[in-house]
Amino acid sequence: QVQLVESGGGLVQAGGSLRLSCAASGCTGDCHGLGWFRQAPGKEREFVATIRWSSATAYYGDSVKGRFDISRDDAKNTLYLQMNSLNFEDTALYFCARSNLYTYHSDFADLRRYDLWGQGTQVTVST
Repeated sequence: QVQLVESGGGLVQAGGSLRLSCAASGCTGDCHGLGWFRQAPGKEREFVATIRWSSATAYYGDSVKGRFDISRDDAKNTLYLQMNSLNFEDTALYFCARSNLYTYHSDFADLRRYDLWGQGTQVTVST
């Protein structure tokens, strides 16, 4: 059984950086994609980034392109999100998610393509 456990959130000043981690235990060839979504209070869950596990091809949401970097450590089954140049609008609960669909990348921002979710880690950016 796949479990996703996020860590690394916290409070950071605007302009600062944070690195989130997601430990994905139990993946046995069915974790075709792992990604990050975020949800701010009163807003819908928003796609942040995803990585196709087999090829390490990455995709980003427009609001984080050029500032965030998604990566994975295949040996550790761990997903990372390096977040730089953080601003107040990045404040949210960040979720790690798994897609078991081989073709999930055809619509990678659609959260319905992801079937497992972590509990989330809070990121708060102060001005």
